[in-house]
Amino acid sequence: MAEQNSSGKTMWLVIVVAIVLIAIIYPLTDRKYKSAADAGAAGSDSADLRIQPVAKFELAKAAPAVAAGPKDGATVYNSVCGACHNSGVAGAPKLDDKAAWAPRLATGKEALYKSVIGGKGAMPPKGGAADLSDAEIKGAVDYVLGKAK
Repeated sequence: MAEQNSSGKTMWLVIVVAIVLIAIIYPLTDRKYKSAADAGAAGSDSADLRIQPVAKFELAKAAPAVAAGPKDGATVYNSVCGACHNSGVAGAPKLDDKAAWAPRLATGKEALYKSVIGGKGAMPPKGGAADLSDAEIKGAVDYVLGKAK
């Protein structure tokens, strides 16, 4: 009989301990029992303003540039060709070097047009500006030839 009594006490002890543990743990997990500081910070607009990033970065596709019309030879030379021909990069003849231009002038304008439009050596077709028309390239060649003569 003493064994039954001991077993009953153990059962009640386990039940009481379980109730105490539930009473302690449940308020910590239930959202109703949040502290006032936690509840105030979650809905505070001023806190949201204080933690915003300093700057925002957004990638967007650039609008295509609208051309005002065909460019003249000097403009094309200064914006495209001059990058190499002003300093002689990769063997490009300088604009004011008449000796370097003499053999090229001997081949004729049409050969020079073809070289510039199709590319030659280190120079890519149209000097790397594929958006230029053939007429604009020819204007730039005429500009260079006028300076080289």
